[in-house]
Amino acid sequence: MKVIAVVVTYNRQELLSRCLDHLLAQTRPVDSLLVINNGSTDGTEEMLSRRGIAVLSQENVGSAGGWHVGIAHALALDFDAVWLMDDDGYPDSSALACLSSEMRDGIACASSVVLREDQPELFVFPFPVLDSSGLPVLFWPKRKLDSLNELSSRCPSGLYPFAHLFNGALVSLRAVVQVGNVDPAFFMSGDEVDYFFRLRAAGDVISVISAKHYHPNVELRPFTPLKMYYYLKNTLVLNERYFDSVLVRNVLTVIAVLVRSARRNGLSSVISLLFGRLSSPFYSAIARGLAGQIGKDFDG
Repeated sequence: MKVIAVVVTYNRQELLSRCLDHLLAQTRPVDSLLVINNGSTDGTEEMLSRRGIAVLSQENVGSAGGWHVGIAHALALDFDAVWLMDDDGYPDSSALACLSSEMRDGIACASSVVLREDQPELFVFPFPVLDSSGLPVLFWPKRKLDSLNELSSRCPSGLYPFAHLFNGALVSLRAVVQVGNVDPAFFMSGDEVDYFFRLRAAGDVISVISAKHYHPNVELRPFTPLKMYYYLKNTLVLNERYFDSVLVRNVLTVIAVLVRSARRNGLSSVISLLFGRLSSPFYSAIARGLAGQIGKDFDG
């Protein structure tokens, strides 16, 4: 199996360099490596040139546009699978070997579990408890699995039928031919959820517990107006496309945005979203999301 690793980056030169170090130290080496540079202005391109890393530079088309270009490149060069990751995380040295061993017939994607680099027993993105249809449960005493131990206890096989894509996800290009490329219209949020469900039409999408990917704790990052806007808008679109109990999920999505904003930015940010300076993009995101409008509306 020929594997190309694709990393999408934007103005994270030091973190990208760390990611590349770990990619190049895999016990199962990648066959090729490509960085998609989304208009970085921090010397990223010069660093990649010094290191002799292949790079495709373009304007900032968001993460979704970056994945789209990287996957198209992998298809054109006739690879068997593409290993996708952001610039701020990095894979364990055996991650690709673990993932490759699970890429048998019927598997559309085998993904790493994403662990906090400061507390590697905890997930950066907790795993949902799934119902009989494979959808995250809405009402359950324990809706999220926060730790590696919790997930391991639920799946002794070491495989879980859900994945948080684009943080060490090994995607079969045969599956890509079946379902198409990542939709660049999602710009910077929701592309991973959309592609998860689309890939499931071509085969199983699994997380491999033994394949570890380390990542900063996103809870420590500000919830910027840009992230808020696209997360809210695109999540409402995804609720309609793929989930049941849409009205309930939409209400919970709006509440989640307000809670996340309060936790990361303070209570004053919630007032700003509801009644103040940020109310216009907040309500625009709701209106456009309910209307099913994806696309890049603005970039900052």
